[in-house]
Amino acid sequence: MSLTTTLECAFVGGRRINHSGDRSALVDPVDGKPWIEVTAASAAETAHAVETASAAFGNGAPGNGWGRSSSAERSRALFGLATLIEEHAEELAQLESRNVGKPIREARDEAALAARCYRYYAGAADKAAGATLPVAAGGLSLTLREPLGVCGLIIPWNFPMVITAWKTAPALALGNTVVVKPATLTPLTALRLAELATQAGVPDGVFNVVPGSGAEAGETLVRHPAVRKISFTGSTEVGVGVMRAAADGIKRVTLELGGKSANIVFADADFERAADAAVWSVLGNAGQDCCARSRLLVERPLYDRFVEAVAERFANLRLGLPHDASTEIGPLVSVAHRDAVAAYIDAGKSEGARLVCGGGMPQRFAQGAWLEPALFADTSPRMKIVREEIFGPVLAAMPFDKEDEAVSLANDTTYGLSGSVWTADLGRGVRVARRVRTGVISVNSASSVHLEAPFGGVGSSGLGRELGMAALDSYSETKSVYIDDSV
Repeated sequence: MSLTTTLECAFVGGRRINHSGDRSALVDPVDGKPWIEVTAASAAETAHAVETASAAFGNGAPGNGWGRSSSAERSRALFGLATLIEEHAEELAQLESRNVGKPIREARDEAALAARCYRYYAGAADKAAGATLPVAAGGLSLTLREPLGVCGLIIPWNFPMVITAWKTAPALALGNTVVVKPATLTPLTALRLAELATQAGVPDGVFNVVPGSGAEAGETLVRHPAVRKISFTGSTEVGVGVMRAAADGIKRVTLELGGKSANIVFADADFERAADAAVWSVLGNAGQDCCARSRLLVERPLYDRFVEAVAERFANLRLGLPHDASTEIGPLVSVAHRDAVAAYIDAGKSEGARLVCGGGMPQRFAQGAWLEPALFADTSPRMKIVREEIFGPVLAAMPFDKEDEAVSLANDTTYGLSGSVWTADLGRGVRVARRVRTGVISVNSASSVHLEAPFGGVGSSGLGRELGMAALDSYSETKSVYIDDSV
């Protein structure tokens, strides 16, 4: 498709804004060709978005601004946004699929999840209650849960629509205003969600989006004194810089960073279920998932047969164009990222891992960011493909002999985001789940992210929790009020 459309830089104060910022072309992952232009927000324009959000919050003035709005008003707007997302679900899914390169059926599921997220937090808006507390002095002590103010939300490129919803929904439900900085590669659905939010009744200036570089728009957002909270999802390396910069303003920070999760399969596991899950727990979104179970640990009596079964499943995957509903694996997000993942495959081979299948460029897709999913066997803990987050369709398998060894191998990483345990022994499943150092883990399932449950990592995988009612804690301040009844 030829380059025919220019998209304005940002959505600020309830409208798209025109400016003379640098333009960059978004490239279609399918064929490597530019298809739409985006103008990047400068530092000054990002600061303007923050100031607009601050004014919309109201700065605590009685009866003024989103920060003083009623829970019923916030709930009504978020329910309206959820309904609009459902009505525009196919449009959003097509936009996400084209921008990211993910299969359309995945994008459709994600549009439905985004709507469900706003609906969930619309229902939570009037349930963020305080408490009354007995105190030694007598009288009455109570707590109030109050919004923070302007929240800067930095979105990654792998799940832009869903993670925009994850961050904005609880923030808005509690009365905060937001400035969203989407990834440079994938700003389109965040911009569309902001437009739909305004249409749903979210006041102007409450939901703002500033596409731009991390070095300019992102840095400005993190350092601006009016921003009281930063929520960042992305690489561990960038997350460290975000936390360091946010410290100057003593801002609250939530970091959801990288992962190198283990998929532990014991010999008594349901073989077919575990083998199917071993594929999709690493290849969903073409492996571009911080929760990917990219280390496969299999009890030795089952190891050879299990690796063979996973290889057979890899070989039968439907690699195809994102718009085709039968496609299971699409391209990666960019040619540059594909090349980075391919370099890991070369490293695995040079370090002596056995490449069982995949790892090449599919001949029928001569252009674009395509890569065949790769399965390595007989890996060791010191190999680069085992230690570092690849963020692509690469699975590294190794055997273990005893439960303690499985736990030790699973914990032999600086990361701690997700993981799975497969066993017919429920006691062992619970025992191992408790011993693996990770923020979320599942037993006999590849699903560890649930809208209703807290999500986040430990160690190099970050800090803080998103999703569930726990997310409300990170977007609110607790104020303690004491009332003396002796007067």
